[in-house]
Amino acid sequence: MHDIRTTRPRTALVASLVAAISLAFLVGCGPTFQELRQEGQRSFAECKWGPARNLFYEAHLKAPEHAENLLDLGVCSMMLARRKFESGDHAAGMREVDRAIEYFSRALAVRPGFGPALTGKNRAEELKGQFEEALRTAHWAARYVGPSAEQYIFLAAEYEERGDLDSALLRCRQALAMEPRNPAGHKAIGMLFLRVGNRAWGVEALMESLRLDPTQKDVADKLRSLGEPVPAVATGPPRD
Repeated sequence: MHDIRTTRPRTALVASLVAAISLAFLVGCGPTFQELRQEGQRSFAECKWGPARNLFYEAHLKAPEHAENLLDLGVCSMMLARRKFESGDHAAGMREVDRAIEYFSRALAVRPGFGPALTGKNRAEELKGQFEEALRTAHWAARYVGPSAEQYIFLAAEYEERGDLDSALLRCRQALAMEPRNPAGHKAIGMLFLRVGNRAWGVEALMESLRLDPTQKDVADKLRSLGEPVPAVATGPPRD
């Protein structure tokens, strides 16, 4: 006959082991950090800021000290802030700005001097200092709050230097998702397309860059070297 005093502890131990194994299995079956990042970046490039931030946050739980993921969280918060300002919900917009500052600060704590995070934090803090103006005119705030595409053009250049052209192209697409009329973004992605052998897309992007800013002599010269007809370079300011 079994002693009940020894049977119960063994039963409890087995149950605990089963629970631990089940938990480990469930955790292991979830998406990886890289999978979450890739899905978040796709949503970002499609201007789906809320879903993108949710995915980046899930990735953040797996790797809290990843500087670029923290940057992406901050930029998504800034884009959501702009959406709030555009809808007239200034208080919610400023809460998003506060979140962005926190994410940018954490990215800088992980990677001191990280240029894109520094740019984002400076812009967010400047906006926060102009809170009363933001309350007076939502249109001003919506225009001012947008993060700079140069943050992502900077990252694209870093990836290109390392030879990671796929990541560089992705960052250029993200820059254009934030600022579709940014000539520097079209120029950067156009040069990358040429580098990977996609002449048609490269020429199209460079043409758009020159259309947005006709003063770019280097872009005009590049197009001419490819045999493309381009007008004389303008000397005035870029077009709106």
